[in-house]
Amino acid sequence: MIESFFLSVAQLGDRAFLRVLAKSLALTLLLLALVGAGLAWGAHWAVADWFVMGDDAGALAAIAAGIAAIGLAWLLFRVVAIAVIGLFADEVVEAVEAKHYPAALASARPVPLGRSLAMSGKSVVRTVLVNLFFVPLYLLLLATGVGTAAVFFVVNGWLLGRDLSDMVAARHLPPAAMAAERSSSGGRRFLLGLVGTGLLLIPFVNFVAPLIGAAMATHGFHRRRR
Repeated sequence: MIESFFLSVAQLGDRAFLRVLAKSLALTLLLLALVGAGLAWGAHWAVADWFVMGDDAGALAAIAAGIAAIGLAWLLFRVVAIAVIGLFADEVVEAVEAKHYPAALASARPVPLGRSLAMSGKSVVRTVLVNLFFVPLYLLLLATGVGTAAVFFVVNGWLLGRDLSDMVAARHLPPAAMAAERSSSGGRRFLLGLVGTGLLLIPFVNFVAPLIGAAMATHGFHRRRR
């Protein structure tokens, strides 16, 4: 895992990685901006117009809504970033395979756009639903100070490990065989997810965290199959 991390970081300067970084970052920020603008507008309408506040109160409501939208966008960054990188994951995985695993690249099958969209959509729905399921536990553990953060980290590490590994497996396994692959590599996936989740929490590093995670998943998949 450590070697995979450093190999992935060393490849961040590759043209393929930089292309994916530019596209994924632009799309991620655009989606987050749209979500934030929608939330800010909705909150302003609900608070300022519904309660017929004055201009000053309406401006304060809009500012408060904007701040809340920024906070929510930050929380949604992990979900959106991983979903977006899933659309371009094939390029990242292909670049890693071309450099380190040429034999595997020769037998790989590019993931169709429809399947990439379906996988990204399922990733978003799965992440949202699982985290909603754990909301009562998150709230219950708030009193401990660290319990909520610890459980959130573990839950999202498990989810992220699955998402990243599936990006690679989809190029080499039919959908029916991916379930067996998941069950046989659960520990490695979980560790990968914890590393990726940790990187997503670090400011500025979180921009390249999905790329590093996808590259690490590629190294892990092929090294295990060897």
